[in-house]
Amino acid sequence: MGRGDVLRRGAVFVSLAVLFLLAVVWNINTGSVDIPVREIWRIIFLRREIESGAVPADAAAFNIIWKLRLKRVLLSAVLGGALALSGFLLQTFFRNPIAGPFVLGISSGARMFLALVTIALGAYIPSLPVAVTVAAAFLGSMLSMLLVLAFSGRVRNMSMLLVIGIMISYICSAVTDFLINFAKEAEIVNLTHWSMGSFSGGSWRDVGVSALVVLPAALGVFLLAKPISAYALGEGYAQSLGLDVRRFRVVLIILSSVLSACVTAFAGPISFVGIAVPHILRVLLKSSKPILMIPASFLGGAVFCMVCDLIARTVLSPTELSVGTVTSALGAPVVIWLMVSRRREQSE
Repeated sequence: MGRGDVLRRGAVFVSLAVLFLLAVVWNINTGSVDIPVREIWRIIFLRREIESGAVPADAAAFNIIWKLRLKRVLLSAVLGGALALSGFLLQTFFRNPIAGPFVLGISSGARMFLALVTIALGAYIPSLPVAVTVAAAFLGSMLSMLLVLAFSGRVRNMSMLLVIGIMISYICSAVTDFLINFAKEAEIVNLTHWSMGSFSGGSWRDVGVSALVVLPAALGVFLLAKPISAYALGEGYAQSLGLDVRRFRVVLIILSSVLSACVTAFAGPISFVGIAVPHILRVLLKSSKPILMIPASFLGGAVFCMVCDLIARTVLSPTELSVGTVTSALGAPVVIWLMVSRRREQSE
């Protein structure tokens, strides 16, 4: 690796870190009430002193940051990183840059199971515990993933496998729409709002639980960077290094499903982040090494979703768009470019 590569990759990571901080401040500062940047950092880092009265601060600004904007920013960062990392794992698993939790029907499977549990238990439990929603989303994502894997053993063409994943997504969506017919009016409103994808309804409890699920999973993925790198070079090569490929494939499936299910449980199905972000970072880094791509994907996904959430709540203010609409508008062109590029490479 030459000096130019080191400088390039260092510049990418520094840029991602700077963009992350800028996105946090920009999201917090944007709204009906403008809060100076210095005041934002004071309120964030001196919260205990302000609450105790030891340090004076604007009460309105304090409530806006801690009760409204900061939790939404952090939730979008954690879940955005999870989506991008899940997409990277699936692309490594299927050796296809167009693979992702939304395209392969994993997000739709999570949505279907979550709708089923919400409607079935809604009459008995008015507000489902967070653990139940996460578990339901995880089971749904695992079911969709297992269906895709079942077809992957019979279909060698990866393009056809992606089409099958899209069909599974449509089937899960159809089942979800059918289940909604049996929901109560309040449940229909909640499911409809949730299915569009949004970070607006998150609480501090949601931020904490999502961080407890996503961050350990992301750390586990990072610790597997070396075997992931070996697996990416081919199953035969990985086996020659002593890697149990079958068990490793199961670990990849579970990690990618946990990450995508957590996103679906807390923010609904959000599309194209898992495809677009890893591809953009491969181009910027000029490398597919997992040791670089794993942290870059997480940071890039966090920045991407924070920016998309900012656009969603400000572009038509006071009306708020769903974040899924914005991620689709920005991510779909990247997917089209990927498919055209692969088609051109295959024809050559």
